[in-house]
Amino acid sequence: MKDLRNNTMLGEKKYTNSDRYRERIHQLIPGGAHTYSKGDDQFPELAPAAISHGKGAWLWDIDGNKFLDCSMGLTSVTLGHAFEPVINRVKEELDKGVNFQRPSVIEKEMAEEFLSLVPQHDMIKFAKNGSIVTTAAVKLARAHTGRKLVAFPGDHPFYSYDDWFIGKTACNKGVPEEIYALSVTFKSGDLKSLEQLFIDYPNQIACVITEPEKNFDKENGINSDEYIQSAIDLVHKNGALFILDEMITGFKMDIPGAIQKYKVAPDMATWGKSTANGFSFCALTGKREVMELGGIKRAGEEKVFLISTTHGGETHAIAAGLATIKFYKENNVINKNNQTGRIIIDKCNEIIRNSSLQNYISVSDTSWMPAFLFKNNSNVADTGLRTLFMQEMIKNDVLFQGLFVPSYSHDKEEVEFFLTAFKKACGVYKNALSEGVSNYLKGEPAKAVFRKYL
Repeated sequence: MKDLRNNTMLGEKKYTNSDRYRERIHQLIPGGAHTYSKGDDQFPELAPAAISHGKGAWLWDIDGNKFLDCSMGLTSVTLGHAFEPVINRVKEELDKGVNFQRPSVIEKEMAEEFLSLVPQHDMIKFAKNGSIVTTAAVKLARAHTGRKLVAFPGDHPFYSYDDWFIGKTACNKGVPEEIYALSVTFKSGDLKSLEQLFIDYPNQIACVITEPEKNFDKENGINSDEYIQSAIDLVHKNGALFILDEMITGFKMDIPGAIQKYKVAPDMATWGKSTANGFSFCALTGKREVMELGGIKRAGEEKVFLISTTHGGETHAIAAGLATIKFYKENNVINKNNQTGRIIIDKCNEIIRNSSLQNYISVSDTSWMPAFLFKNNSNVADTGLRTLFMQEMIKNDVLFQGLFVPSYSHDKEEVEFFLTAFKKACGVYKNALSEGVSNYLKGEPAKAVFRKYL
């Protein structure tokens, strides 16, 4: 039996070291973190500033406070923190060295292993983060089609930190208009909206990149299975390429992801996050006729400079990916994680109904990653109430940011621990609806990552 006792008295956590950390870190790192969604402005004031270590589904901050983890490394850790089958494989590789003058033999092993999971695709390219491979996919599409425009859903959260995407967000300072004018957007899950783009920009769109599914699609009447195949057909009909972004859905919906679950054949797919249980291993896979444009064997043809990264072939990260795939295959991880997600959805909905909050708190019907929506008395999503809920979960030793990412380390005890905190937070939320959030929230509400002004 795991020790699930609270590490402190409710509401009496000490953040002495966290306060000191905050005072210094913004003088050293722009934004105070290397991912904006980890920044101080994304959390309530009463939250840990930095993590000391993690094990399984648990985290410890720099003041010794212990928390149940819900976001699991921004959805990248789906087995568990410091997960021994992965860590032990990484240690073996570290003893051999991690970077060489020529490719390591492990690169061939991973290429064969990963492509065996994606029979629709013939070739693969490695990188260290998702932005690199999504941008590489866009470049290949432009090279293959001879067209300039890239299309993506304007209401999806994030595809790349590169200019082609960021230029279309509110945070487009520093991106020339000439660059972001080459990107066009449509409404996600809306085939007519996508079709209209091809009417508005005939023979100009090189590719469409989209996630296969997102939270609350089902609640909004979107059938991802039917939509994805119809979208691929529409894109191909208009001479463009289809890129499936599996950064979030990969190793959550299925192995390797929606491409298998929905049995679709996009021209390219991008992978990351869960592929190596938190280690930095991302990949672009695709059909040979597209991917070979980035190769060196087509003598006499114009070269496409695709991806060239010093650290893309680091052996320990590739080893982590191989160990992750092996564990997934041998332990039916997808089934266990989705069962956990289903329990979270059903039990949280029960708590919400019993608290008479069904008009104010919603849970997405996505067992691979349940998301929560928090509304005010005007039936509008409210950042203040969302931040309050985060604050109350943290008070009850659950580090929560609006998502529950099921991992193999979330067992029955962890789920019950989350639900206990969730029920308590609902009680405070209900009071705040009638008495005002300012009477309960300490500090300012969390802010949107993509905002025009600080």
